[in-house]
Amino acid sequence: MNYIFVSPNYPERYFKFVESLRKRGVTVLGIGDTPWNELNPRLKKSITEYYWLPNLANFEEMLKACRFFERKYGKIDYIESNNEWWLFQDARLRKELNVRTGFYPEEMEKIKAKSAMKSAFNEANVKTMRYVLVNGPEDLDRVKEFVDQVGWPLFAKPNVGVGANDSHAILNEKELDSFLSQPLPETYIIEEYIDGTIISFDGICDSHSDVVFCTSDHFPTPVAEVVNEQRDEYYYNNPFSLPFQEIDGKAFEEAGRRVVKAFGIKQRFFHIEFFVLQSDKEGFAKKGEFVALECNMRPAGGYTPDLINFANSVSCYEIYADVITQDKNCQDLGKEKYYAFSVSRRDQYDYLHSQEEIFNHFGSVLCAHGVYEKHMAEAMGNDYFYAKFKTFEEGKEFDKYVRAKLEK
Repeated sequence: MNYIFVSPNYPERYFKFVESLRKRGVTVLGIGDTPWNELNPRLKKSITEYYWLPNLANFEEMLKACRFFERKYGKIDYIESNNEWWLFQDARLRKELNVRTGFYPEEMEKIKAKSAMKSAFNEANVKTMRYVLVNGPEDLDRVKEFVDQVGWPLFAKPNVGVGANDSHAILNEKELDSFLSQPLPETYIIEEYIDGTIISFDGICDSHSDVVFCTSDHFPTPVAEVVNEQRDEYYYNNPFSLPFQEIDGKAFEEAGRRVVKAFGIKQRFFHIEFFVLQSDKEGFAKKGEFVALECNMRPAGGYTPDLINFANSVSCYEIYADVITQDKNCQDLGKEKYYAFSVSRRDQYDYLHSQEEIFNHFGSVLCAHGVYEKHMAEAMGNDYFYAKFKTFEEGKEFDKYVRAKLEK
């Protein structure tokens, strides 16, 4: 089996996918923008061959690299990046090389456009937020009519985009006039504002869109606030076999499985985000209900796959490799489960407890500690601490201790 891995060097942890695939006899062929001598040693050891390109956005050069591998190794079976940035290009490359495992460009609208995702969510009988698409001043009157329907505030973000860097709340008519005072750089989606926290349905499915492994990440602090206000944060992974704090876990899992089917996701990771309402939204939903936000055809960001592993006592990298090579999970999912917490700190704050004190106090439950790469720090914080607990309350105490700040 020949598997072209686009950007196996980013995120840095992706070398674990390569290791797991190679262990199962897969010929893993990498195309990346990091020079060979700068790659993680474990990636260099496990990848069959690596093709360096300074610019992965150059489609013709990417196609040239894929053709090179095809001539040398034979028919290509998979082209994947597991990276939001390259999903559409992955689809174009598949079509050019007649690789049938994965989405083609004509199938990408409901995957990349937040507005188009809503039809798949609705097909799965999951509520979605009301919205309007805008491009500039010509849409102002239409948005004001939308406000009459859903009220203030609104929330705006690129209709096709990654992350929370260009998203923000619009609180009143003055801010709306300012936002639409000139043509926007791209189409934005403006949705009704939901007072909620994000939870996600994460996992891997087979070629029949049947989920073979799933779990849930919970983000109590809105990602936009973490980015825009440079806040430190905590989030945690909650296996479905453990009690949920905000919602009915069983109902949420059932809804997530329906969504995977509705999107037609096959042999890949998914990270599907929902809002849990913290207050009633008149005419829409009640406090405690969950509504769909967006569907991402990739693992959760940062080093979250490792957090998933700590919580579920598995290797999701191994499960993914099982699905690629055997179209099923072969890992033991019956091992003990934990609440796995990620707590991050930022360099600009003065904290009460030193790293050494954290290690001494929580050494028996700490799973990982490190510093996020520079390009991840804005969204994730600077250094992180992962730990796992048998109860949610213990995890909250861990967060309280790690993020406690010195009084000024």
